[in-house]
Amino acid sequence: MAGPAFRAAAVRVRTPATSANLGPGFDAFGLSLGLYDDVVVRVADSGLHVDIAGEGAETLPRDESHLLVRSLRTAFELLGGQPRGLEVVCANRIPHGRGLGSSSAAICAGIVAARAVTIGGDVRLDDAALLELATEIEGHPDNVAACLLGGFTVAWMDGGAARAIRMKPADSIVPVVFVPGSPVLTETARGLLPRTVPHVDAAVNAGRAALLVEALTRRPELLLPATEDRLHQDYRTPAMPQSVALVNRLRADGVPAVISGAGPTVLALVEDGAADKVARLAGEGWAANRLSLDDAGTSVLPLGS
Repeated sequence: MAGPAFRAAAVRVRTPATSANLGPGFDAFGLSLGLYDDVVVRVADSGLHVDIAGEGAETLPRDESHLLVRSLRTAFELLGGQPRGLEVVCANRIPHGRGLGSSSAAICAGIVAARAVTIGGDVRLDDAALLELATEIEGHPDNVAACLLGGFTVAWMDGGAARAIRMKPADSIVPVVFVPGSPVLTETARGLLPRTVPHVDAAVNAGRAALLVEALTRRPELLLPATEDRLHQDYRTPAMPQSVALVNRLRADGVPAVISGAGPTVLALVEDGAADKVARLAGEGWAANRLSLDDAGTSVLPLGS
């Protein structure tokens, strides 16, 4: 295969925040949220220049170790070769280490931008290959599927290959996120999970996960029972006791609330008319934000929009 040719113009990629698990759908369900990172990538004559504004501007590396740059490089290898140089500008709005898919957003931005600046990139790296590549980098498909596809996604592994389907959530559902001030590492949260769980708990989760598909897409009035979880949230209490306590308090008040991904953000899925009231329930120490549901997933946008 001949080496790739690259576009002279910069490309802009927008990636949404995501919430995985959604209660019972551990490592399978994902929801795309209306909170976005923007990345502009341009092929340069030489070198690497990375500029970061917003979340992570004070802490993220500006070299080859940056996750977005590593994702760009991995995708370029599959596309046939590396460009001579790169200029990368990041405008980050998704909080880091909070269970809102910031790493998935960086990965998806990198691989989609690499494809977009490569002439013929969509032929060399189609959408199915994008999902497989993003999963390989991230380690699991739940967040990256929602980030790439938008909407409500169910992802799974089939013979070592990542697969996903996308569904449209009911229009009346409004996500409200409660973001705490301190992060929790995904590795820490995963490390608290037991190797085995009681059969009765697995059975409850299977039923609730099936119900959640119906609740999210057609019958939001079922969201409270549909978001019950017994597989992961309580086990993670030592890493995020305040988050689990908030989930329990909201659910006791009839609010469908879950830990977002590996936490510690809490996600509530409520009807439009109740969203503002629910956003005021957390109290001090939480940044409560009413978001929209994202329908587009990772998008290549005009530079000026």
